[in-house]
Amino acid sequence: MASAINNLSNYNAAEIPTANHLKFGLVVSSYNESITFALRDACIETLLKHGAKEDAIFMEYVPGAFELPVAAKHLAKNNKVDAVIILGCVIKGGTDHDKYINHAVAQGIMQLNLQFDIPFIFGLLTPNTAQQAKDRAGGKHGNKGVEAAVAALKMAHLLKKNK
Repeated sequence: MASAINNLSNYNAAEIPTANHLKFGLVVSSYNESITFALRDACIETLLKHGAKEDAIFMEYVPGAFELPVAAKHLAKNNKVDAVIILGCVIKGGTDHDKYINHAVAQGIMQLNLQFDIPFIFGLLTPNTAQQAKDRAGGKHGNKGVEAAVAALKMAHLLKKNK
């Protein structure tokens, strides 16, 4: 896994553009909340660290990962946000449900990226075990929420610059 090579929380803060004039949508799955809420908290902390205002972060919660794209679309349509960050966690179980859910969510997010003129950031963990999820939600591999926030900042600036 890529996060075994690179810590998800490591980045050069000097290379990150300011967020003080940006608005963000954040969609979080409540399923596996001990993981997803750790992703959420790290994401928000990173956005605030780079100048985002608390009232410029619009949050929606959904029951599970499958519902993430539709909530992200709703949030983008009803709020003037510069980026939408999508956070969830689907842990492999005894069936192949994870493959179907992960593929559907990835496809949904890709469609949103092509449909809207703002970035939709894929922050869905797809681990094989609960321990792998914990390792990527503040554990030994850092926190995917930090990585998602950094990606949102970079992409929002890129798309605004090229308008």
